[in-house]
Amino acid sequence: MEIRDRSVMVLGGYGEVGNAVCKQLLLHKPKQLIVTSLREDEVRSAVEGLRKASSGDSCEIIPFYGNLFVRWDLKDMALSEIAAKPEFLRLVVDDNMAELNEDILASSTLYRLITEYRPSVIVDCVTTATGLAYRNVYHQYEELRAAITPDTAPDHHADSVYRVFFTMSIPALIRHTQILQEATKRAQTQLYLKVGTTGTGGMGLNIPFTHGEENPSRLLMTKAAVAGAQTMLLFALSRTPGWPIIKEIKPAALISWKGIGKGKIKKAGQPVKLYDCMPENAHRLVSGTSFRYATDTGAGNPSGETELEGVYVDTGENGVFSLDEFKVITALGLMEFVTPEEIAQTAVLTILGVSTSKDVLGALDGAVMGPSYRGGFLRESVLKRAASLGTGGPSYGLIGPRVSKLILEATLLKLAFHTIEDAIKVPSDVVARTLKEHLAKDRGTRQSALSIGIPILLPDGERLLFAHRKIKDKAWEEEPWIINQDNIERWASREWVDLRAENMSRWQDRFRKILRKINKKNEDTGSRFDLGNGFRSRDGTGKTMIDAGEVAAWVLIHEFGGGRAHAYRETGGFYTNSP
Repeated sequence: MEIRDRSVMVLGGYGEVGNAVCKQLLLHKPKQLIVTSLREDEVRSAVEGLRKASSGDSCEIIPFYGNLFVRWDLKDMALSEIAAKPEFLRLVVDDNMAELNEDILASSTLYRLITEYRPSVIVDCVTTATGLAYRNVYHQYEELRAAITPDTAPDHHADSVYRVFFTMSIPALIRHTQILQEATKRAQTQLYLKVGTTGTGGMGLNIPFTHGEENPSRLLMTKAAVAGAQTMLLFALSRTPGWPIIKEIKPAALISWKGIGKGKIKKAGQPVKLYDCMPENAHRLVSGTSFRYATDTGAGNPSGETELEGVYVDTGENGVFSLDEFKVITALGLMEFVTPEEIAQTAVLTILGVSTSKDVLGALDGAVMGPSYRGGFLRESVLKRAASLGTGGPSYGLIGPRVSKLILEATLLKLAFHTIEDAIKVPSDVVARTLKEHLAKDRGTRQSALSIGIPILLPDGERLLFAHRKIKDKAWEEEPWIINQDNIERWASREWVDLRAENMSRWQDRFRKILRKINKKNEDTGSRFDLGNGFRSRDGTGKTMIDAGEVAAWVLIHEFGGGRAHAYRETGGFYTNSP
């Protein structure tokens, strides 16, 4: 796509890759460039350099700083500060673990950033896997395990448990992806490009560069796992009809270098303090005793000088290396390295639509095995053979309660009215009453629904048929919940068979749309319109038979937008609620 005169956002624009991407983007003259980083000093430094590099250009360069993985109110706090305050800790955990709602969404820093600036293109150079994996759930687990003793009250460790939840990377990654999806959809972002990571610099589990843990390192493997999980979530997003287009490039080497210098050595933005221990203050290691830090012995205390200084190679997110460390990690046969400029050039070419062969999601798309001709050909055989065995339960609940709900409602309509035309010619309250009367006599369908945890809401909206099951695996079964209209509507739309007149009216609208589709297809006999075989069955009078499975599939595709991209070719590739 075109970059000129577009709004472009670079997440992580201070880092070596992000900064190189910004410089490449400026060559293509975007209208606006939003540059983000974690810290204010970082982003202001980056923006100052970019403005100098683009002096005379009309591009507006906007700085933004803060943590993109937390609420707006917490974006300027360090993770250690958040973890130290129980009220903030619980808020972040709840934001990651609870069901996504409008409050969580609107409070998110990432959501507010994207929806405020509404960029056409987002280039995400934040090393998400590093940030989430290095919260170090293993360390928090060890602390919790050491703190739990038989004589302490269970609630004494509530904060420690929350800290463990706080360091769990997968829930945080999933919530990050959900917010990203919703924000880009609402902002009408056209392209999202992720500069990802392998988690190991392209090396195997024999990677010798760890953080002092066992080898292979659990922490490093967690980073690789999160990186892989993010790729698969982005792969799923790339197959979600609608915008934006999703791309990922994944460097598989050390990314270097950002700068060479001499001066104070910093870790996580803070200078490394100098410590010393004279031989006469050495700590004696007595076998069988516990090791404890003793600050009054003079062992290992801060020295007279203040901070560590030296020559360094700045490698961006990996920090500063000494000359010998850089020699080791970049040696031929070890991690080696790729430059930020190469990555930036690939990123910009990907945005422009040039084939670089470096799009990971495109490679996955070409490598995975999709639906086959043989599978489609044999589907009809499966359906015929299964139908020849007689009737059975309409749904067994293994592909989700919403699917079961739709199949069961369509089954009741089929049993009571047989055809689509007959189901739409009577008022919705009559349909509701007819289904209730049928259900009272149809023990098999009633038991099929209740036995898999799908209750039946009667037409008055005040009475519910349900089973007291031993194994409770549906969300509505998680007691207690308050009986009010909001919760009734929530469950009726997701997990309950809803016999109320308004839902019957909804089904009649669906049937009318299906009939319009059938009539349109009869007018156009080409390949453009295809409803499959599910709506070709006719009764003796030529009316369209209700096929519960095919009708439920149609609803999932056209009403809930749940289909593959090719299901929406008639609407230009985007799903619509008005088929």
